[in-house]
Amino acid sequence: MSRRSWLSFLALSIIWGLPYLLIRVAVRQLDPVTLVFLRTLPAGIILIPWAARSGKFHALRGHLAWVAAYGFCEFGIPWVFMGRAEKHLSSSLTALLVAAVPLLGALLYRFTHAAERLSRKRSLGLVVGAGGVALAVGLNTAGSSWVSLLEMSVAVLGYTLGPLIIATKLRELPGIAVIAASLLFVGLAYSPWGFSHLPTTWQVETIWSVVLLILLPTLSGFLLFFGLIVDAGPARATVVTYVNPAVAIILGILILSEPITIGLLLGFPLIIAGSIFATSGASPDERRIQNSLPGDAEAP
Repeated sequence: MSRRSWLSFLALSIIWGLPYLLIRVAVRQLDPVTLVFLRTLPAGIILIPWAARSGKFHALRGHLAWVAAYGFCEFGIPWVFMGRAEKHLSSSLTALLVAAVPLLGALLYRFTHAAERLSRKRSLGLVVGAGGVALAVGLNTAGSSWVSLLEMSVAVLGYTLGPLIIATKLRELPGIAVIAASLLFVGLAYSPWGFSHLPTTWQVETIWSVVLLILLPTLSGFLLFFGLIVDAGPARATVVTYVNPAVAIILGILILSEPITIGLLLGFPLIIAGSIFATSGASPDERRIQNSLPGDAEAP
């Protein structure tokens, strides 16, 4: 990769490792639905003129229902459930669970495309990755709510379905228009709740968390990702989905003083190794799905 590509990759790894920390701080004061509203509506409003000026919106005609479905699978539902879960789970464990999205994606694709067979290497990857998730959850849940773990499973499912929608229904549409419209759909849908549940007084750390969530992972992250795909190719660009959980774990430990647990030490490398094996040698259709992975993959 070029120097520019490496710099973009490094920046994106950090940017998409930040949301877990920022969400953990913001939900101390904000309702999770309100937080999603505050992230999506301003970001959509900022991106809409850009997409409109480039003449991209006309391509969305006839696809708005699927654009809305993508928005709720990628932003609206996962971010709400992740925000709820992070009231009780550490940001490190949350990031670790989101790292399992490629595993679920590979498994879901296998069952939705019966003619596609899993190689031994990919099957081993699913087993190894699942073992990593089991270790991470089993060894990190002391004092944690199992309801929160179920909420994270909903977020992981949403992150998995979003790229499937892109790959099967929206893959020919311009990315900037899809992202702008989907963010706006979610922001408008949540606006009644969001406006009515705004805090009367704001803590400084809450304000900074919301501002950074809008500017970095929600806006800059997606734009950097699209640029990285152009510069370095889609296969190399998606490797970032394996790196940003490590950044999230490090930030949680350094800034929030979250503990270094056995579950993190054992589960993280197994999940990453399993994800790499499970998504290796993918078919063209699967590569389209993998190349549509969010960041918030995970772009929370």
